[in-house]
Amino acid sequence: MNTIAIQQGSITQLLKTKLADYIQLIKLRLSLLVVFSAAMAYLWVCNNVSPSVMLLLSLGGFMITGAANILNQVIERDSDKLMKRTEKRPLPEGRLKVGEALILAFLLGVSGLVLLGQINSLCAILGAIAIFIYAGIYTPLKKITHLVVVPGAIAGSLPVVIGCIAATGGFSTAAWLLFSIQFIWQFPHTWSIAWLLSDEYDKPKIKMMPMKGGRTKRAALSIFVSSFFLVPCGLLLYMFHSASIIEAVLITIIGGGMVYFGYKLYAKREAKSSLGLMFASFGYLPLVLIVLVIAKFI
Repeated sequence: MNTIAIQQGSITQLLKTKLADYIQLIKLRLSLLVVFSAAMAYLWVCNNVSPSVMLLLSLGGFMITGAANILNQVIERDSDKLMKRTEKRPLPEGRLKVGEALILAFLLGVSGLVLLGQINSLCAILGAIAIFIYAGIYTPLKKITHLVVVPGAIAGSLPVVIGCIAATGGFSTAAWLLFSIQFIWQFPHTWSIAWLLSDEYDKPKIKMMPMKGGRTKRAALSIFVSSFFLVPCGLLLYMFHSASIIEAVLITIIGGGMVYFGYKLYAKREAKSSLGLMFASFGYLPLVLIVLVIAKFI
């Protein structure tokens, strides 16, 4: 009996370890943030919310995001070995095989696209495009050009478009507006992280900073200037009759917060100041989406 109990305990521990590795592989928090943005976009645009569509959108979005993250880690597994923050991931440490990761990515990707296809074909097509851009263009370009942030911003902004299309069945002004806001946001967000981890990225020669040269004053200025483009986003929504003046003012204030932290990074050029901008960027999108959704339902 003791032997059986020990074997059962070993199997349970093995399953827990494997599950933990899978969770790390799909980047759970990032995947949940993507689902949140798509779901909030759907709620903002939709006039007749459907629980079944919300479920399909959330599960499908989670699966394709997980698939893209896995493919990203498969491609970057050798680079990840060189960076302290990624060296403990399942693939660099050899806890998971590449083949196993690819099978999981395939299953998640196909399942996610099928679920999105149940909403409409355009959602599935955009989901496939997002996976391709993230894994097939953005990831390999990270070692080639500092302009890699552009395809990364496109891929990262498609989930809100998918959320809008799930509500309307096609492209709309709201979809383009949310895409534009998230696209603009990607620059200070990505570059604040790149500044913080610049030394780490230098080891595998990943070009995530705005330009070559590392933590220079010009790079800090580029990040600061990029944050300015978030300030008019509230006005943009108001001009296209997608937000009230109160919502526009609130969103402008939130954008002003990004500018404040962007200036602190430019003025001090310290890791602590880049950390402030990074955390501000984490809050920016959820706050904007929450303002829009709450305003719609009150």
